[in-house]
Amino acid sequence: MNVLVPGGTGLIGNAFTKTLVAEGNQVWVLSRNPEKARTPMGVKVFRWDGQTQQGWNHLLEQADAVVNLSGENLAASSWTAERKRLILASRVETGQAIVAALKNTSNKPKVLIQASAIGYYGPGDDRILDETSPIGQDFLAQICDQWEASTQLVEELSIRRVVIRTGLVQTAQGGMLPRLVLPFRLFVGGPLGNGQQWWSWIHLRDQVDAMVFLLKNPAAQGAFNLTAPEPVRMAEFGKTLGKVLRRPYWLPMPAFGLKLLLGEMSTIVLEGQRAAPRRLLELGYHFRFTQLEPALKDLLGKSGQNSAG
Repeated sequence: MNVLVPGGTGLIGNAFTKTLVAEGNQVWVLSRNPEKARTPMGVKVFRWDGQTQQGWNHLLEQADAVVNLSGENLAASSWTAERKRLILASRVETGQAIVAALKNTSNKPKVLIQASAIGYYGPGDDRILDETSPIGQDFLAQICDQWEASTQLVEELSIRRVVIRTGLVQTAQGGMLPRLVLPFRLFVGGPLGNGQQWWSWIHLRDQVDAMVFLLKNPAAQGAFNLTAPEPVRMAEFGKTLGKVLRRPYWLPMPAFGLKLLLGEMSTIVLEGQRAAPRRLLELGYHFRFTQLEPALKDLLGKSGQNSAG
């Protein structure tokens, strides 16, 4: 299979493309900065401005699938007005450019996977949120809504489209987990806010395996929550992390402190969703990691340090 992956140079993209190459697939990644891209061996990188078809549209004629992972990192810096504009544009403009290119392609790929996030549902309470749950009203929900809609028109081109609403991806190589581990290493780990917010997590290995599963399964279409079947409250996550690291869990970071430090971006850790991967399970996907403690031991234990790539 020939797979085109716009924005495939991040943590998820690298793990995903590495798996595809290992299975014998041809993988092309589109990047704004190909000279800085660190991709797995066997992955070819092409320059893309994120707005036009220039320099890469010929690849679509040969592609069997497109996996659109494009988008600015939400947690890279504070959400100023300009930063919000960039976050939205990096998602919507890239999706629209992909649709425009596909319209001009005679030999169209069979499937397109569109990235999104469980932020689509907005801040949740104790409700279990599956793929039928309504959209939220906050900034993250608006972003996800427009992100998903940016490629919706490919369905009119008879292309199977899958939307992956990803939760909090756990990996020792980056993202949120190393940031949480540091204070525990320094013996100052504790709850963030009141600790009662739900965290819908997923091990990187399951994130990648589920993406490959949805890519290959012709019955997969529409939105899928990519989260482990057993979400936990933040307090339970912290206690479990402390147990795995053999460190105390005691020093709280109050919500007002996080809001002062992170601004509106603090919503990522202070407000959560109790998401359920209902459609993924119904389609027959089997998780490697359903419970948090074995997942963290795999990622942070000596024998599990490199198992997520």
